[in-house]
Amino acid sequence: MLRIHFTGDDLRRTRLAETADPFWEMVFTRHRLADPAPPATLRPWLTEMRREGDRLHRYERVVAALTPFGPYFPDFITPVEGLQGLDAGLQALLSTPRARLRRELGTLARTSPLPGWGRRLAEGETATLMNLAATLRAYHAIAIDPYRDTIEAAIAAETTRRRRDLTEGGPDGLLRGMAPLMRWRPPLLEVDYDVDRDLHLGGRGLLLIPSYFCRRVPVALADPALPPTLVYPIDRHSHWESNRTESLIALLGATRATVLAAIDGGATTTQLAERAATSPASVSRHTRVLRDAGLIETHRHGTAVLHVMTPLGRTLLSSGR
Repeated sequence: MLRIHFTGDDLRRTRLAETADPFWEMVFTRHRLADPAPPATLRPWLTEMRREGDRLHRYERVVAALTPFGPYFPDFITPVEGLQGLDAGLQALLSTPRARLRRELGTLARTSPLPGWGRRLAEGETATLMNLAATLRAYHAIAIDPYRDTIEAAIAAETTRRRRDLTEGGPDGLLRGMAPLMRWRPPLLEVDYDVDRDLHLGGRGLLLIPSYFCRRVPVALADPALPPTLVYPIDRHSHWESNRTESLIALLGATRATVLAAIDGGATTTQLAERAATSPASVSRHTRVLRDAGLIETHRHGTAVLHVMTPLGRTLLSSGR
């Protein structure tokens, strides 16, 4: 378990990021590529990644070497400047002090074997750092950038919900609203975690970053001296439940409300037909109406047609429920 200790100053300085962080998303996409039981909402994305084949693997294996599944991966790979964009984060990565590279990669080597270039990276070799930055840029261009609209729509819906908690209840309301993912028991925020640790904020506050590709549990920076950060998975599954309210059904009709709820983080027409227990032709009619109303967007990825909810659609669904 991760126990995050707050003071009054920490609570006042706790804040919510408005966007996903491209570097954390790269870490989590790498984990999803190796996930033996990926969530259904990511299957269209995984299908596209498999089509990329060797082109993706060339870059993914570099990311994988630096971001193994627990218990540790180096913090320099997720610079705090990443929230300012990919370019700002890459510039920060290239400027990582050698002492930090050596320390963090030394910690990684105690639990995961380093490739040959990892030792050169630990020494801060300029060419190796430049190659790493170029690899991350190429990996991002394949695994994340083509799906930016889907990711941004989901994150926007998430932050709208969290901002409402913050407006109505202040930082205390924001943290209470994170249940059951986290448990706010002032002055402690308890998070299910793969290692047992305590994080004392010491007046610095906590930055909460929503993530599209994170799954299961939130993740914090390993070094307690860095700006306290907690990256958490957005909820892409709650709207699969069947207990829709009568008001939403009355507004949209039972089948159309079911189709909207089933879209969640993204779904193809075939997936929606299965989830809503109706025909693909019926789904197509309903998605056309939902799209014309601005509640969903439709994108083509290869041979698949992916429907995603807009912030307006998520707000309507949340309000209806």
